[in-house]
Amino acid sequence: MTTQDAGADRGLVLPRYRRDDVDVHPPLLSPGYGSTVTRAPRHPLLHLPQRLTEVTGPLLGEGRLGALDHDLTRQHDGEPQGQRIIVHGRVRDGDGRPVPRTLVEIWQANAAGRYRDARDTWPAPLDPYFEGVGRALTDDQGRYRFITVQPGAYPWRNHDNAWRPAHIHFSLFGRAFTQRLVTQMYFPGDPLFFQDPIFNSVRDPKARERMIARYDHATTAPEWALAYEFDIVLRGRESTPFEDEDEDDDD
Repeated sequence: MTTQDAGADRGLVLPRYRRDDVDVHPPLLSPGYGSTVTRAPRHPLLHLPQRLTEVTGPLLGEGRLGALDHDLTRQHDGEPQGQRIIVHGRVRDGDGRPVPRTLVEIWQANAAGRYRDARDTWPAPLDPYFEGVGRALTDDQGRYRFITVQPGAYPWRNHDNAWRPAHIHFSLFGRAFTQRLVTQMYFPGDPLFFQDPIFNSVRDPKARERMIARYDHATTAPEWALAYEFDIVLRGRESTPFEDEDEDDDD
């Protein structure tokens, strides 16, 4: 007897996930983004049957967080260089409901556009006081908040004179492990959008706009930090575009 059969015998009705919108989420093969040519599947994807284990919420408690995991500016003995920013928002499901107590993780380049990664060797300075990694749990209303520094742009050799727009990577879970979402948050008015194949692999212009944070002057800390609001929707018509994250890429 399968798990799904067992659930049916107990009278349980499994929730069904909406299929991803092909115009909202970037295709696995985006020829302008060079590495997808070698890593994209070469055969049609198979839709596997849904089981109870796929709709069981992840157990991500407070014990997984350090006291300063949400504040990337205070994780070392000194302050990192760069413009301090507050990044905050809400996580919602496809029906508009807040997703409470879910783990949100971010990673980013420093203010000079360099990651603390052995593979990142372009000649921008490393910051000894900036790791570029943070995590937080959403509250009962699905809200999260990070303090960090504005990341810089960086070259990445995908095409001639290629530069990534400033961005912050996000990873988070919804109500189950199958709802893991990996995406990138961009900043308003970035002049590099026009030549970035990752940003432009999202074919729907309105969906691309949902990856751009909103400058939030009301949340700025006077004489200390600017603020940006970035809401994340896991499924549905207004979902945030997500990506197929490749562990071998540092893009």
